[in-house]
Amino acid sequence: MSKTVHTDTAPAAIGPYSQAVVTGSLVFTSGQIAIDPATGNVEAVGIEAQTEQVMRNLGQVLEAAGSSFDKAVKTTCFLADIADFGAFNAVYGKYFTSKPARSCVAVKDLPKGVLVEVEVIAEV
Repeated sequence: MSKTVHTDTAPAAIGPYSQAVVTGSLVFTSGQIAIDPATGNVEAVGIEAQTEQVMRNLGQVLEAAGSSFDKAVKTTCFLADIADFGAFNAVYGKYFTSKPARSCVAVKDLPKGVLVEVEVIAEV
């Protein structure tokens, strides 16, 4: 049996989905973008600042699910521009110190014109 996760300390879903779902011993987060949960807007400018906001959002969702960055087993990362890969990695590496498995791809567009989106699978 699975349960949905919701926290007001991360952005509300902007569509028909949950912030995360816990099933068994795993939590699957939805992709987080650089929305500031206090304003509901994208305030951060540049790949580093947007990645920091994404990580803050993910941290809140993981915590609400009873997990953390240290328990991550797989991430999927989407970049609007692969040229941002190095700068993204510099911020990402501060949070995912346990080095989970990862896919990172460049995509044509992301919601709200953001530069980065990240989703996580983690143990609870």
